[in-house]
Amino acid sequence: LHTCINQTFKDIEIIVVDDCGEDKSIAIAKEYAKQDSRIKIIHNHENLKLLRARYEGVKAASSPYIMFLDPDDYLELDACETCIKILNDEDELDFIWFDFIYDTGKNLKKDNFLEDKYLSIVEYCEYILTQKDISYWNLCSKIIKTDVYKKAFLCIENLNIKLNMAEDALIYFFIVLNSKIVVTSSKFIYFYFKNSQSYVNTNDILKIEESLDDEKKVIMILSSFLKSNRCLNKHIIAFLKIMIMQLKINKLSREVKQYKLKYCYILYKYKKIINSICSKYYFINKFFITKHIL
Repeated sequence: LHTCINQTFKDIEIIVVDDCGEDKSIAIAKEYAKQDSRIKIIHNHENLKLLRARYEGVKAASSPYIMFLDPDDYLELDACETCIKILNDEDELDFIWFDFIYDTGKNLKKDNFLEDKYLSIVEYCEYILTQKDISYWNLCSKIIKTDVYKKAFLCIENLNIKLNMAEDALIYFFIVLNSKIVVTSSKFIYFYFKNSQSYVNTNDILKIEESLDDEKKVIMILSSFLKSNRCLNKHIIAFLKIMIMQLKINKLSREVKQYKLKYCYILYKYKKIINSICSKYYFINKFFITKHIL
């Protein structure tokens, strides 16, 4: 929050969504809100998970453009000022995508894959499809027109699903579908903190299973949409096919991780049992041999 409050461009809204978390984040946010009238806290009545929790924040926004900031991440202090300069220079942008920096807790790693470009949505799809190893559906480091985001959410609202994983891929496709003009920027404004406890990086088997279930739902939704909308622009269709393929690869990687963790746990349990049997055998043998000699 301190990187939001201390932005060089001051005319901003800071919306915090309380999604019934169990940590002390909202208590901290309330303390900040006492000192800064720009902070608005939205309280959900139940845990809506990331997809719908974000939308609750968007509905409360009065600005024509929005940016998302995850709790562990932070911004350059001139992030909003950089965005405003681009928005003032270009008319009717639907979203801007900036490069971002990985914070591992030990060092910072820059992702230098974006160029400064003004693109139609067809050109944008072509540009993305020619890039390698690009996590293009992350909502972090993107500035999105509020109306475009709302239109995108309307495309999936009747599905009534709650998601913590792959939710950004789902909403992002429909953002692209409802966009006309995009700017990509090589500037760095967003720091992405790699949290080992997040759904993306966790080794918690229950969280991995939940993530796999979410990814399966998203793949089914996008595959069904593709099957029902073959008349879309060929670039959009190619874009969507690649997204679905990458989601399947991500899901497969997570399944491998799940099997490894379960396999290691089973090995650990067997090892404990075998060690226990060996110990008993050793003491029984020792007692028997000693008694026999006596």
